[in-house]
Amino acid sequence: MTVTTSGGPHTALTSLGASNVRWRGGFWGALLERTRQVTVPSIWASLSTPDVSPGWRNFLIAAGRADGEHEGPPFLDGDLYKWLEAAVLLLETAPDAELSHLVDEIVTLLAEVQREDGYIHTPTIIAARNNQQAVALADRFNFETYNLGHLITAAVRHHRVTGSTALLDVASKAAGFLEGLAEKYPLQLAESAICPSHYMAVVDLYRATGDERHLKLAEAFVQVRDDFHGGDDNQDRIPVREQTTVAGHAVRANYLYAGLADIVAETGDGELRDVLDTLWRDVVDTKLYITGGCGALYDGASPDGYPWQREISRVHQAYGRAYQLPHTTAHNESCANIGMILWSERMLALTGSSEYADVIEQVAVNSLLSSISLDGTRYFYTNPLRQVRDLPFPLRMPGETAEHPTPEPPPSDERLRAEYLSVFCCPPNIARTLARTHEFAMSTSADALWVHLYGNAEADATLDDGRSATVRVESEQPWGERTTLTVTAATDGGVPLRLRIPAWAESATLAVNGGPAEPVEPGSYASVDRDWRIGDTIELTFPLRVRIRRGHRLAEELANQVAVTRGAVVYALESHELPAGVRLEQVALRRGADFTPVDVEIGGQRLVALDGEAVVLPTEEDEALYSDVEDGALRSIPVRLIPYFAWGNRGPSEMSVWLPLVW
Repeated sequence: MTVTTSGGPHTALTSLGASNVRWRGGFWGALLERTRQVTVPSIWASLSTPDVSPGWRNFLIAAGRADGEHEGPPFLDGDLYKWLEAAVLLLETAPDAELSHLVDEIVTLLAEVQREDGYIHTPTIIAARNNQQAVALADRFNFETYNLGHLITAAVRHHRVTGSTALLDVASKAAGFLEGLAEKYPLQLAESAICPSHYMAVVDLYRATGDERHLKLAEAFVQVRDDFHGGDDNQDRIPVREQTTVAGHAVRANYLYAGLADIVAETGDGELRDVLDTLWRDVVDTKLYITGGCGALYDGASPDGYPWQREISRVHQAYGRAYQLPHTTAHNESCANIGMILWSERMLALTGSSEYADVIEQVAVNSLLSSISLDGTRYFYTNPLRQVRDLPFPLRMPGETAEHPTPEPPPSDERLRAEYLSVFCCPPNIARTLARTHEFAMSTSADALWVHLYGNAEADATLDDGRSATVRVESEQPWGERTTLTVTAATDGGVPLRLRIPAWAESATLAVNGGPAEPVEPGSYASVDRDWRIGDTIELTFPLRVRIRRGHRLAEELANQVAVTRGAVVYALESHELPAGVRLEQVALRRGADFTPVDVEIGGQRLVALDGEAVVLPTEEDEALYSDVEDGALRSIPVRLIPYFAWGNRGPSEMSVWLPLVW
């Protein structure tokens, strides 16, 4: 049987789960094993060690197993739930008795903590236990609905993997609490819809239980949001169906639109689907970094330049104007980038259009991987495209926000990933995403198996008409050009294949059983439909041309600058690669520069770097705001670019994705 992880009656595609797609080594398989062996255990070590994090201890206090006060930010509960989902995902791909026992222990404790009305929020429950004033939803920035959304999502996953209803019962009660809010206190519910993970969550719960109340609850979330007059920061200034541009907090936006796409998948709401398509195009065409990063601004006002001053609202870590894409101050919170994967996954399921898979790959290979160190233990909260020395203003630390500052931030060129962040929302989110990359690798439709993301894998699928096939995938991606698919089992002629040809793969070819290599169209799915026999092969070749990329004329910071990509991988210059006496701001590329791929090792990881030649620009040492250009001949130096995601793994450094262009 083909086991799916998502979808609805109005989707074109349904993602395959771990029972049907299994990484077998290679690039993505190695990341899964790193997540299993290093990332998930180290995050738990942080959450369960009181001297590091109060995350687990808060639940012990809330259950009455320990004494004390709540510590940490109000969304810390959700961080435990995201870690729990990551742990369950790992159990889905490989048994682990010790991890399974820990998961059971956590599930038992959550049931103890939950109030009879379904509410769970350790700050409030601990306050009540300590005879202090405790009111649910007293402040929209307490993130109760966000936390409950992640709890419900983890519970659905737990039920799917283990078959147990223990946590699913907790989730159903939590959904009942939200339902009561929608009926009796809609204003409170709308005000508290910060980072609305609960939209996706209750649709997941509907899919797991078949209870129509949960789908109606998701639709009620939209209604109470539309009836509430808020601001752009939380995407609730105007009703969702009237929105044409994406503004405000990028995590909240991406989570909201992913949740709305889930509703469309179940209801077939064509109007809402068109809105989501318009909004997604607004991000991808005007606001998405080349790395897939989302949310350019630390703080500002949105919409910038809106003619009616009374409508302008504060924004935080937000989407800005079209083409407003700063480099050094780029925010690009790791959770926002993950949110773009969530949103794009759902749009891919609705449409079967390869552009959504292209963006999933763009984010996954660049900004998702940049958010975690190569050894799997340290994390970025923000993901800038440039890091320089001696900034005259501090930038946020990896785990610092406006609400939770870190005193005395280090010099700008010493901002490195951290093992534990004062705002810990990103690390478990990164972990749960890396633990499920197989889920955005392949899908099925009524008549085919679709391959979106290439890696070493084994996959099997059965169509509604009984045809089935098992396919082994061996891929050199993202470093090499060849991918081979081999049919290892087939019944009734096997299943047709739809193979994604990435938009970057110019001159890509496809050959069946050693036959002639035929050209295939980039930015599409190649259809291969035949009676399959065991041993049949398909060979895909995706030329990895090094491309020198420029930006849109309205992207001010990109003027006369270029970035280098090879396949899906974005490259950067890190100061570790510069010769003595040459500074980052002096390095420029010549038009038509040639680069040669070379195998390198950084942080114990095998990567492909690019070796070429750069130009050293003269610079003045004075610090005047404006000064004359220095005369003198330009000299050339050898230069090595490394994958963007690998920067910051060798100690303090400067780094830039975009470099000046010399014509």
